Amino acid sequence: MNEREEDDPYHGLDAETREALRLSRSDLTARLSGRAEIFADNSAMISAFADLILQDFRAALEAGREHVLMICPVGPVGQYDLLSARCRDEGISLNRLTLLIMDEYLTDAGAWIAADDPLSFRGHMARALSDLPEDLRPEVVVPDPADTTAVPALIESMGGVDVTYAGVGITGHLAFNDPIPGRDAPEFLASLPTRIVALTTETRLINSVTAARGNAERIPRLAVTVGMKEILSARRLRIFMNRDWQCAAIRRLAYGPVTGAFPASLVQNHPEWSLHLVDLVLDPAEPGLR
Repeated sequence: MNEREEDDPYHGLDAETREALRLSRSDLTARLSGRAEIFADNSAMISAFADLILQDFRAALEAGREHVLMICPVGPVGQYDLLSARCRDEGISLNRLTLLIMDEYLTDAGAWIAADDPLSFRGHMARALSDLPEDLRPEVVVPDPADTTAVPALIESMGGVDVTYAGVGITGHLAFNDPIPGRDAPEFLASLPTRIVALTTETRLINSVTAARGNAERIPRLAVTVGMKEILSARRLRIFMNRDWQCAAIRRLAYGPVTGAFPASLVQNHPEWSLHLVDLVLDPAEPGLR
């Protein structure tokens, strides 16, 4: 579709991305057949997320893994509380599981924010697993801004990552791997390891909507994040999406060009990836005043 420049609602966006963004609900649903698991609401998706962690853990052990390593997000939230409750009630041990948390916010001085800060990911994980007896708990590892080489060293020592679970940010980030202006080559982004990053304005703004009631000044400016190199190294990728603003993200992730300008699109190059999403994410990525 050719549009006069002055009438172009996409401001010169490339044709492949336009086509992806304009996919109808029915076309997107048909294309995702066999790739996506679709849930009626967020509660159903979170419950399935908890079950998948346990399922993937057991499958890895049955495949001969002595100890299982998973890269995990904190958002979406709720799955770890459910996992903890189930394992506590059924006496299931996760002591052969290590959860590598994707990221953590940092102070302006480059240190972890306090664990009791409501925004702290490691604080959230500690609370979610607190009811599980210590002998049943998984090990939880958080990237350390003072030693970012510890993450790739851990992965190597454990024989690789079994599963990466991830949410998707509005910029297309997985963990806090936001696009880097002028560095759109997917090979470049895919090579980036664990590191300290400055969060983009877009990421801080949407995170303020989802976690701080619009108080953008409350969202830290820095974070430590596992890199796309570690994320994409997993034997399996599972992507979770549950917000209405992800209607555009799912289309760019699955059917837009593979580009560092939208980091989540790099999952298309992975041999084993799947989507797990709430039904509303399939809605058209079209505007409507409300």
